[in-house]
Amino acid sequence: MKQFKGTRKRGLVLTPAGLQRLQGAILAVEKKQNKGDRFTLEQLRVRMNVSTKTLSRLWSLNTGVDQKTLKLCFSAFNLQLRSTDYTILSEPNNTQTHQSLSLSGDTEEVNSSQPSYTELFVNQDSEQLENLWSYPDGPVALDSPFYVERPPIEELVYREVTQPSSAIWIRAPREMGKSSLVLRLLAFAQMQGYHTVNLNCNQIDTSYLTDLNKLLRCLCWRVATELGIDPKLDDNWNEEIGCQFSYLLYLKKYLLQQVENPVVFVLNDVDSFFEHPEVAQHLFACFRSWYEAARQDSNLQKLRLVVVYSTEVYVWQNINHSPLNIGLPIRLNEFTKEQVKYLAQRHGLNWSSDREVRRLMSLVGGHPALVRIGLYYLCCQAITLEHLIEEAIANGGIYRYHLWRHWSILQEKPHLAKAYARVVTKKENISLNPIDTHKLESLGLIRYQGDRIVPHCELYRTYFEKQLSTLQIIKGL
Repeated sequence: MKQFKGTRKRGLVLTPAGLQRLQGAILAVEKKQNKGDRFTLEQLRVRMNVSTKTLSRLWSLNTGVDQKTLKLCFSAFNLQLRSTDYTILSEPNNTQTHQSLSLSGDTEEVNSSQPSYTELFVNQDSEQLENLWSYPDGPVALDSPFYVERPPIEELVYREVTQPSSAIWIRAPREMGKSSLVLRLLAFAQMQGYHTVNLNCNQIDTSYLTDLNKLLRCLCWRVATELGIDPKLDDNWNEEIGCQFSYLLYLKKYLLQQVENPVVFVLNDVDSFFEHPEVAQHLFACFRSWYEAARQDSNLQKLRLVVVYSTEVYVWQNINHSPLNIGLPIRLNEFTKEQVKYLAQRHGLNWSSDREVRRLMSLVGGHPALVRIGLYYLCCQAITLEHLIEEAIANGGIYRYHLWRHWSILQEKPHLAKAYARVVTKKENISLNPIDTHKLESLGLIRYQGDRIVPHCELYRTYFEKQLSTLQIIKGL
């Protein structure tokens, strides 16, 4: 096997105990020196004297750093690094020889004859890579080499979920990577010894979405059974005091009292709730009541809530006054040019210059799903980038199913279709109704170029200009 000489191996990761000790020290300093406000990522970077990439490694607990880095991070908060605070990394994605680590020094340099998983992958030929390729139609698996981190998002959610009674709201248009991020958040939580419950709200019967009492009982039953606890809902639910108060007492006095470790409860695809805005408003009010009551109750602090939804559905609903402003809001952005280039290299493409990256991004922007679909076809369907672009511009090509979904939405919303027609046909700066602008941006159909509103990418401009012309909208502009 080829040896990779001189490669620096960062081989130490925090233990759950080490992470808890560091997080506790950070929290204490925030309360004392920052008026209780959380340090921003930039403030932490400066204080610890490390890069944001290193912070991402630190919080992940599955990517190693060296001992000097750990000492810097701990000493920044008046802590001395202990042997119980870290462990030597030994995981499939970082196959390394750690026996030569000397934990008495300040800097860890490990030269191993064994290449890392990444090195093995990048240097594989096309025949070997084919075993890793599958059509990208869902979340990126935990062991996949095709996941692209988007700092500072990962470290923000990892850190937030360790805080008592935390709430995280993850929103983005469809196919932007929400489910892939949640998989990693759940894996991180499990490494801390937390209980995890991951509920896909599309599995909840429609009849429950129109009755708040039934919905709250359903959610409580699901959490209890996932934790291996007998729900005993009838014994601990008093409808005479109202379902919202019953729900809070059930969590406080029964469910969370039976567990010692935190419980991370993920509500995936709450989009279906938004179709019933009255119930949704009351449900989110229940979340707020838990969030506020948890400040003074140790049992309620064990619950960590993660809500995931698509802006494509939320934007249509009249629930703008619902309490979505609690906790940490996370909005997933597109890939940068560097991230697209990195992903192309992971696919075995030798895009040493930025020319191919720029051409692909001029077609689809940095949209994660569209980029991955393009790379998939380039790698395993034996088509060229020129052919891919030509076919996509002509009739949607490999992206036609993605485009059809957006087209069906515009057909159902003629007023919005007319507004979008102005965007795809006008070269000069245009002004749109703020509500229309918000909806088009939430759908992922537009972006800002300075102060100009432009189509999200060339693919959208050419495809929707052609499609909208069939509705006789463009001719009237």
